[in-house]
Amino acid sequence: MANVRYPIEMVRGVPVVAVPAEIDVGNADWLRAVLWEAAARGHGAFVVDMTGTQACASAGVSVLAQAHNWALAQGGELRLATSASAPVLRLFAVTGIDQVIPNFAGLDEALQPASAGTASRRAGQRPKPGMLRPAQRQPAGPGASASPA
Repeated sequence: MANVRYPIEMVRGVPVVAVPAEIDVGNADWLRAVLWEAAARGHGAFVVDMTGTQACASAGVSVLAQAHNWALAQGGELRLATSASAPVLRLFAVTGIDQVIPNFAGLDEALQPASAGTASRRAGQRPKPGMLRPAQRQPAGPGASASPA
């Protein structure tokens, strides 16, 4: 899909990428390229505006996670702006991505400075947990071992 474009707009000094109503394998590579460009612009944070997004396949979730990790490695932050009734919120809850990437109820909240934005996050949003290495994870169940047999 060479004609798919995700413009990067500067809103209040923050790069904002507006994504389409559906993110799937057919447009995930283009989204990845635009998110990397937004992150490379040298701003501390950038926002993915998903307020109009109705569906996000696993390819889209993967791209968001990769962009989030890359932004953190560069000393920045990726923020998601969604509507409170967005269907993608269920997917984010099921995958746990809502606990990893800061998720805000709308573009205005996502554009707030980090200290103010943290207080205004959607109810139930928890701070980003540290990622555990496999050796740090709890065994799967009774009698399970965390070390190889």
